[in-house]
Amino acid sequence: MPSCESGYTYPEPNNARFVWGTCYAAHVATFDEVAGLRRSVSPWMHTLDSDPVGLKYRCQWSPPLAIDWFDNSVYFGCQVIFRTRDRGQTWEVLSKDLSTGDPERIRFSGGVVGDNLGQFYGAVVSAIAPSRTQQGVVWAGTNDGKVWISRDAGKGWTDLTTNVRMPPYGIVRRIDASHFDAGTAYMAVDYHLVDRRDPYLYKTTDFGQTWTRISDGLPKGHPLDYTISIAENPRRKGMIFAGTGHGFFYSLNDGQTWTQFKDKLPAAPVTWIEVPKNAPEVAVATYGRGLWILRDIWQLEQPEVTAQAASELQLYKPVPGLRTASGGAARFVFSLKAAPTSPITMDVLGADGTVLGTSQVQGRAGMNTASWNLLLAAPARPVLRSVPPDNPNIWEAGRWQNRERPVTHWGLGAAGWQPRAAPGKYTVRMTMNGRQYTQPFEIYRDVNLPSTDADLVASTEFQKKIVTALNDVVDKINRLEIMRAQVEDLRKDAANRALDAPLAALYKRMYETELHFLSRTEMHSDDKWYVEKYKLYLNLVWLLAEVGGSGGDVMGGAGYKPTHAAVGVLDDQSKLLDLGKADFTKLMQEVEAFNRTHTGKLAPISDKR
Repeated sequence: MPSCESGYTYPEPNNARFVWGTCYAAHVATFDEVAGLRRSVSPWMHTLDSDPVGLKYRCQWSPPLAIDWFDNSVYFGCQVIFRTRDRGQTWEVLSKDLSTGDPERIRFSGGVVGDNLGQFYGAVVSAIAPSRTQQGVVWAGTNDGKVWISRDAGKGWTDLTTNVRMPPYGIVRRIDASHFDAGTAYMAVDYHLVDRRDPYLYKTTDFGQTWTRISDGLPKGHPLDYTISIAENPRRKGMIFAGTGHGFFYSLNDGQTWTQFKDKLPAAPVTWIEVPKNAPEVAVATYGRGLWILRDIWQLEQPEVTAQAASELQLYKPVPGLRTASGGAARFVFSLKAAPTSPITMDVLGADGTVLGTSQVQGRAGMNTASWNLLLAAPARPVLRSVPPDNPNIWEAGRWQNRERPVTHWGLGAAGWQPRAAPGKYTVRMTMNGRQYTQPFEIYRDVNLPSTDADLVASTEFQKKIVTALNDVVDKINRLEIMRAQVEDLRKDAANRALDAPLAALYKRMYETELHFLSRTEMHSDDKWYVEKYKLYLNLVWLLAEVGGSGGDVMGGAGYKPTHAAVGVLDDQSKLLDLGKADFTKLMQEVEAFNRTHTGKLAPISDKR
C-alpha cells in the first residue's frame, strides 16, 4: 500500500483502481492496482526530522487526506490545505494557514535527541471532509481547535470555531459529512492531550452556524473516555457510531442516547470508523493496527416499532443487493410467528411496479431468509411442429415426442439467457394468507466493475429489448407452426383431396412467411448446419450472446454497456422484424378468407392449439 505506519489509506471512491496513502514528513503516494506501480506525489519536499519552527509547510505525523466524492479531487492537510486534480502531478494551495498559528504550539520536539517526524507538530490541519451531497462544500478542522468550512470549493473559508462553543485547543479528530443533508456534519474532538478526558461530539445541520453537543449520553469519568472518531450510518438517518479511547458506541437517535457494543472488541482506542453504503457492516480501526468488522448490523438499523410488529409476518428492511458483471443477489429477512400451512408468495417489483420475478418461499416459525438472483425473464423458445422441406420423415427418427421439436444449433445457449437486473430501486412483496407485506430495497453495482451504474442499466435495458424482439419472433414462428401442422393433417385426409391444391398453396404461403423468422436449414432441428445465412431468430439469439452471457465462441458482455455496433444490429433486425410482422398480418387475413371460402368443407385453420 502507498501509506506507512502513521498514515491514512484511501481508495478513490469513483475509481478503485487507484489507492492513496499518506505518511509523516509530508509524504503522499498513489498505488495503481492494475499496473502494480507506486508513485510518490507529495505536494512539497520530504521534511523528515525537520524542526517545525519556520518550516514552510508543517505536516503532522498522521496528515489528513480526503478525496472529493464528485470529481476525485484530493485534499491534503498541513497547516494549509493542498488540492490536486491530476493525481498529484500538480498541487495548489487551497487555503491560508487554518490553525491558530500559536507559536507556543509550534515548537522543536525537545529532548536529548530531537524527534521531529511530525508527531509533536502543533497548529496543523487534522481533519478534512468534502461533502457527500453538495459539490464544493469542504469541512476542515485543526489540532489546535479550529473548525472551518468552504462552500465554494476552497476559494473562501469561513471560521466556525466560535459557533461550536467548545473548549480551546482540542484536536479535531474527524469531521464526517452527512450522507443525507449538505448542511449536516458530525465532529469528534479529542482533549486528552490537554488533560480533558470527557467525550466531545458535535453536530451541525446548518453548515456550521450552530452546533449541538451530542456526547452527553456517553460515559464519563474514566481516563480513556475521550472521543476520537465518529461516523454516520448511510443507510439509516440518525444512526451514528462513535469511538472513544477504550470503547465503541452507537446511537439510534442522533446522539441523544448511546449504547456500547462490546462483542469480541477489545477495550482499545477506536481511531477510525467506516460504514460502507453497500454492505450491512461497520469497519473499525483500533490503536495498534487492529481492524475489526461488525457484520449484519441491519438488525440494529430496523426501526424500533413497525406497523408489522403485531402481524403474523414481519418483513425487515433489506440491505442492498449486489449486481456483479453477470449475476448477483438480493437477500431478504423475515420473521414468522408460526409456521405457515402453505408457501409464501414472494414477488420482486421494479420501480414502475412491474413484477420482475415470483417465487414460492417455505417458512418456519422464527427468523427466515429468502433471496432473489436478479434474473429477469428469458426469451420464449420456438416449438416446431411441421415437416421440414428436406426431411419428410423427420418424425420417424424417434428423437422427439408429441410432434414437437426445438430449434437446435451449436452455441445456442444464449437462447435461454436471462438478463440481470440493473442497479436501482426495487420492492420485495410477500403475500401470506391474503395479506401483503412490502419493503423497498436497492441493488448496488459491484465496485470492482469498470462499468458505471448507467452502463449496467443500459446493458439490461438493451438485453430486454432483444428479449422482447425474440418473443415477438417466437410468437410468429409458433403460430405458423401450429397452422402448418394443421394444413399437413388436412392434406393427409383423403376426404380433402379435392381441395389439396388450395391447401398446398396456403401451406406454401405460410412457409414463405415463416422464412422471415427462421431459415430453411434451421427448420431441420439439426445441430451444425452452416449452409445459409441466419434469419431473425438466430440473429437475435447471437446478438443476445454478444451483449449478454455468451454463447458458443462468443464471449458476452453483460457487465458493459452495449457497443454501437450492437445497437446498430438491433436497429437493422427490428426493421426486418417489422417487415416479417407485416407479412404475417397479411397472411392471417388470407387464412381468414380461406376459412370463409371453405366453410363446411374443411375444419377452420387456427393459429391456436
